[in-house]
Amino acid sequence: MSETKKDLLTAKEIMDIIPHRQPFMLIDAIEEMEEGKSVRARKCVSYNEPFFGGHFPGEPVMPGVLIVEAMAQAGAVAVLSMPEMKGKTAYFAGIDKARFKRKVVPGDILILEVEITKLKGPIGIGQGRATVNGELACSAEIMFAIGK
Repeated sequence: MSETKKDLLTAKEIMDIIPHRQPFMLIDAIEEMEEGKSVRARKCVSYNEPFFGGHFPGEPVMPGVLIVEAMAQAGAVAVLSMPEMKGKTAYFAGIDKARFKRKVVPGDILILEVEITKLKGPIGIGQGRATVNGELACSAEIMFAIGK
């Protein structure tokens, strides 16, 4: 019998790090993390998500901008977990090279991986990937600024 791997951080613990709340908290758990360097998070996409009512009726698809936002939230957890960043907020400063490769639909488990490639003072860059069953759904370069 295989042992189930325990999540590093639960949704409640994530809410202690980033200010996002329902319906805009877009990550359910942190599976792996190296503070300030990388993170692997999970989002279980449910038919009950509020955006599915209008995107699109009869063919629910998770909006691409929300996939990128979910990546940003995961990256924010990695950065804001650093002792010197605790209690601060990460803001989008830019999104580059966003590419969408497959639809994300109800029932999918979205795996969000972000590697922080640059962090200088309050400004940083992360390379993000979102996959479903190992298949790339989205990739993007995320720039952020740390505020109070």
